[in-house]
Amino acid sequence: MSTEVPVELIRQSYERGVTTLTLDSPHNRNALSSRLMAGLHEGLEAAAKDTETRAVLLTHTGGTFCAGADLKEGSGTPQDLARLLRTVAELPKPVVGVTTGHVRAGGTGLLGACDISVAGPGASFAFTEARIGVAPAVISMPLLPRLDPRAAARYYLTGERFGAEEAARIGLVTLAAEVPERALEPVLDGLRRGSPQGLAESKRLVNAEVLRSFERDTGTLAELSARLFASEEAREGMTAFLERRDPEWVR
Repeated sequence: MSTEVPVELIRQSYERGVTTLTLDSPHNRNALSSRLMAGLHEGLEAAAKDTETRAVLLTHTGGTFCAGADLKEGSGTPQDLARLLRTVAELPKPVVGVTTGHVRAGGTGLLGACDISVAGPGASFAFTEARIGVAPAVISMPLLPRLDPRAAARYYLTGERFGAEEAARIGLVTLAAEVPERALEPVLDGLRRGSPQGLAESKRLVNAEVLRSFERDTGTLAELSARLFASEEAREGMTAFLERRDPEWVR
């Protein structure tokens, strides 16, 4: 199969049934710019069509897996993000995410949409949307069916930072590992042994509730996200974030 992806922010490689897609936009912490999302769509669609690919491994360069929306370059619409997350969840090949760095906002949704995920000791997570005047609306579709409800309430509301072990405990990732590469070996070996039909239908079973969430809530949550991002509070919150200061409501 070709290893060429038109958008250079995604690097693609292939080895023994596994297509690796690497988020490679360290200048903006792998934020979900329109170009990065387009490149990721291209890579996922190519892997879905490739008969040799049994699974997709999603990883990153730099110290951040994905920082969420690109507040400077633009990230498209909430519908665009919903489409990307649904593509991951619906892909007929299992998607395995691995992070050794920071995961924020839309990045948590991207990792949550993966079927299996591994976090290294340097990984950190936070839902900081409420701190800038918005809410984790669109990313909730792949996340809330998988997260512990009490933990989701705490971290959605407080924006606290937590590490890999806590992410595994609450269901945000599958497992925390001191050496992610070693932890991935039995996972990828198992996926290589799966038949295309067996993997696709098994994935459909375990993702049924996530996919129902996309069917039911995409329009409502995309509309909520757009409304919140257009609000005065969000403008103040994002300005404060870019200026590295507290927003006006902090007491």
